[in-house]
Amino acid sequence: MVRDGAVALTLFSIGHFLVDIYSGSMGIFQPLLLNRLGISLTQAGLLGGLLAFSASITQPLYGYLSDRYQSRLFSALAPAVAGVFIALLGASPSYRSALLFAALGGVGVASFHPQASAWAAVGMKRNRARWMSVFITSGTLGIALSPAFYSTFVGMFGFQRILWTALPGVLISIALLAWVRPPEDVHRRSRSFDWAPFRAVWRPMTILYCGVFFRSAVQVTYAQFLALYLYRERGYPLAAAAWALTLYLTAGAIGGFAGGYIADRFGARRVILLSFALSVPFMVVFFVTNGWWSVPSLALGGLILLFTIPVNVVVAQDLAPTQAGTVSAFLMGFAWGAAGLIFIPLTGWVAQRTSLHTALFALLVFPLLGWWLAHYLPHELGRRKEGARV
Repeated sequence: MVRDGAVALTLFSIGHFLVDIYSGSMGIFQPLLLNRLGISLTQAGLLGGLLAFSASITQPLYGYLSDRYQSRLFSALAPAVAGVFIALLGASPSYRSALLFAALGGVGVASFHPQASAWAAVGMKRNRARWMSVFITSGTLGIALSPAFYSTFVGMFGFQRILWTALPGVLISIALLAWVRPPEDVHRRSRSFDWAPFRAVWRPMTILYCGVFFRSAVQVTYAQFLALYLYRERGYPLAAAAWALTLYLTAGAIGGFAGGYIADRFGARRVILLSFALSVPFMVVFFVTNGWWSVPSLALGGLILLFTIPVNVVVAQDLAPTQAGTVSAFLMGFAWGAAGLIFIPLTGWVAQRTSLHTALFALLVFPLLGWWLAHYLPHELGRRKEGARV
């Protein structure tokens, strides 16, 4: 890797920002494709679920391969691959081609996350949760800006020029190939999958995974359907719906960044518990009111809900440090993708038979389940080295 850890962190963070701009495209593509291709809510949900599967469920495989071979190509080529195929998804002439491009675009997203998350902060010797929050926040910020980015681009230039949106991904891939090398301690890392580190910490790792799954059931599904919900059922103009989604996701990005700082000071377990407990009331306000405070309340709930993104990853890497890419893939990718694969199509199916309002509101049971489960995390989890209590 580049010897300057800050340079490496910067390059990976820019790459993460762009990859997640591409992965977050479905939130605005769905209402556009629904009108242009004449697909149903169920088909839209299946398309989003396929992207979630390709971009996330396969991440443990890429985590295993990147831990084994340590080739920089897993992360360096990913932004270009994601950018090109997601752009083609937006310009799809048919539902079948949209399914194909969603699957291929997801390959770029999936291959980037495990290795980049394992290497991004490796040059930072102190406050790793804080520096990991910089890397992760760049991705959540990319997802947040994705709806506004694509709606603005399409509004200005039209779908016929959508391929130009792949250019930033191609450029950052060139930069990563030119300047990023494997970490200097790569020869000391395990090059095969080892169950032993997981067996020793299976209980807290399982609770962390389930917590991410519960959080993602809300976050991923809202990212996919919120703009469509505001557009179809609350009467927002599409551009306003896109900006409301951007506000919600941007707040989540800020929450992820703040969560790393808060965890460094107060401990991981406390942050996880408070995140689940305090996010739900603000999100409920969004669904039961229609005033000017409705969308800001949802955004505040999203900010609090995403406190735990960097916390979960850093704690999992500390629990199984020799399998950093694999555990990152499970918590950043597999859990996120499993939630998306299940709940995006399911939400579309429920919405087809009831309403998006009912389907999205019902998902708020999952943060409550996460809060209950988090009580079983060990009290020493994420304890500060200085000895502060969690």
